Amino acid sequence: MSGTVILIVLFAAFMHASWNAVVKSEGDKFLNTVVVVTSAGLIAAICLPFLPPPARESWPFLAASGVAQVIYLILVAAAYRSGDMSQAYPIMRGTAPLIVAIASGPLIGEVLSVQKWAGIALICGGVLALALEARRRASANRAATMFALVNAFVIATYTLIDGIGVRHSGAPASYTMWVFVLNAGPLFLWTVVMRRGELWPHFTRRIRLATIGGVGTLGSYGLALWAMTMAPVATVAALRETSILFAVAISALVLHERVGPKRIAAVALIAAGAAVMRLA
Repeated sequence: MSGTVILIVLFAAFMHASWNAVVKSEGDKFLNTVVVVTSAGLIAAICLPFLPPPARESWPFLAASGVAQVIYLILVAAAYRSGDMSQAYPIMRGTAPLIVAIASGPLIGEVLSVQKWAGIALICGGVLALALEARRRASANRAATMFALVNAFVIATYTLIDGIGVRHSGAPASYTMWVFVLNAGPLFLWTVVMRRGELWPHFTRRIRLATIGGVGTLGSYGLALWAMTMAPVATVAALRETSILFAVAISALVLHERVGPKRIAAVALIAAGAAVMRLA
């Protein structure tokens, strides 16, 4: 895996952490997420006429990815209703790359070296260590854990779908834009029905959030999908989870949250995993 691809994925991880920090920093977190995803979908829809269409071979993957991402959003909502985000989020994000790594061999023929496996294990271990640390700080909820684990399989599913689909598309940018258009539509409609009258006022008060978050999430996933055309899907999926490393740094330096030694140790594991990936 080249140094250039690694740097691009790390930048994508930084963008992902940044827009998540913006979402967390103000107001209703769910409506913030809807505003960000809808904004990304609108930006994508504006860009699509200026991009070549993805190849027909990728269309079934786009459709399957859209279904998987709707299921993902439903499970995220269920997990966060059942327990704390600090418990569910690391479980989802830390387990999914391991599933991708295990499945990518038999499904898409990507055999990973021992060094790459070591890097993935370190990154996922660090992320899951954050989940254990959060569990000690707050009352753990079994339902939230179960929803998070099931959603890890869904995340792994759409990661593999998009990893294969973007390679068939011949146009990574266009494929990414369609992913966000198909993702934003169902979420927007569901929110309009379930939170009637709340979305538009929330959006008008948070134009800055919508712009930064929309560009951030679109750019983050778009760069990751491009990287999947250049490197194994499993290694890109694992490296993308270094976003938690940046999230911890942002939470400490910008949001002024307390970061204890256990979190620092977990972050060190993630950083070590990224370094091993570079040397693999």
